[in-house]
Amino acid sequence: MNLLTIIDQYLHEDVMIAFSGGVDSTLLLKMAVEASKNYHTHVYAVTIQTALHSVMEADEAKRIAEELGAIHKVIHVDELEGAGIENNPVDRCYLCKKYMFTKVKELAHSLGIFTILEGTNADDLKQYRPGIKAIKELGLHSPLLEANMTKKEIRELAGTYDLKAANKPSSPCLATRFPYHTLLNYEEMRKVEKIEDYLHAYGFYNVRARIHNDLVRLEIDQDAFMKCMDYRQEIVLFIKKLGYDYVTLDIEGFRSGSQDIKLEEK
Repeated sequence: MNLLTIIDQYLHEDVMIAFSGGVDSTLLLKMAVEASKNYHTHVYAVTIQTALHSVMEADEAKRIAEELGAIHKVIHVDELEGAGIENNPVDRCYLCKKYMFTKVKELAHSLGIFTILEGTNADDLKQYRPGIKAIKELGLHSPLLEANMTKKEIRELAGTYDLKAANKPSSPCLATRFPYHTLLNYEEMRKVEKIEDYLHAYGFYNVRARIHNDLVRLEIDQDAFMKCMDYRQEIVLFIKKLGYDYVTLDIEGFRSGSQDIKLEEK
């Protein structure tokens, strides 16, 4: 069954979509809004404003959702305390997703909505993604996964709709920048956000600032290594001003979920 058919079957009634503004949820929202016109139903896009994601992302999500014609809602949560993930446990993603999507479900039910969609895709099954368990437990639906769509296919389809998010790099929560069993705090996460925003401003696409105590390990695309060397002094100075002693470029390049390598080896 193709994605359009899968989405269409949900739109016979009002739906709520967990919306981050990334390519997955943007494509899902666009197609849901279009399908809703056939049934005169409503599509709600809910963005979760958290300490583990940048404020800019939430603002961008609101703009995109409203442009696409969805009814936008925001839920403010403090998942460090509420989800019990202050020590960055290995099952952090499960605990966090369970906590946040429970809030989404409560909001949906208060509005008389009982169908909630989210943007897990086929590639997510190839990596350590404990949050998928929470999604299943709460009864959310994952149309992109149902259609067995990969990230590459999602980007291509988003491009046919002229969605700007088609080329937007993935931006997982800031807790992924720290080793497991590291005490998470807002100040350190805001520093990570500043570092990554700084590199994005220089035109780097995929960027991760992985924190190892007083050392920052930068992951960028391999074809951007020489460019990084061109701006080496500026980058090092900026990061050291934030209080870190060492700055290193990971010559393996950008890898999604690189903090999970030891888990995968087990």
